[in-house]
Amino acid sequence: MIRALLTVGGIGHLRPASGTWASALAVAVGLGLHAAGGFPALAAALVGVTIAGFWACGRGVIPGTDPSEVVIDEVAGQWLALCFPSAAFWSMGLEHFPWPGWVAAFGFFRLFDIWKPWIIGRADRRGDAAGVMLDDLLAGLAAGIAVILAAGLAHGVLL
Repeated sequence: MIRALLTVGGIGHLRPASGTWASALAVAVGLGLHAAGGFPALAAALVGVTIAGFWACGRGVIPGTDPSEVVIDEVAGQWLALCFPSAAFWSMGLEHFPWPGWVAAFGFFRLFDIWKPWIIGRADRRGDAAGVMLDDLLAGLAAGIAVILAAGLAHGVLL
C-alpha cells in the first residue's frame, strides 16, 4: 500500500522523467476534479494527497534519499500550482479551466521542481521524508504565484 501511494500506482516507474509523467497525470486528474467540483474539489484532493504523501514518505522513504520513483510529492506540488488558477476561474464562475492556466501551472511547476531555487533547494537538501514532500509543495507554491503574476501581465493588470 505504501509503495503504491509513493509511486502513484506505479507511475513513478515510467522512464524517462518519472516526475514529469506524474505531473502530467496530476494535471489531467486536477482538470477533472475542477470540472467535477470546482476549486473546492481540487483543494480537498490536494489536502488529502498531501497528508497521504507525508504519511507514506515517513514510512517508505529511507532517510537521506529521494528516489525518482517516489512521485506522490509531484502530484501534491502540481495540484498546489493548479489551485491558483482553479481558484481564480472558480471565483469568476467559470466551470471550464482555460488552457493557458493549466499549461502555465504545469510549466512553472516543472521549472521550479527541477531548478530548485532558494528555499525549494533548501527543503530538498533536508535529507528526511518531510523534505521529499516540502520541496515539491514549495515548487507548487512558487509556480502558483508565477501563474497568477503571468496572468496579470498577460491581461494588463500588472502593467
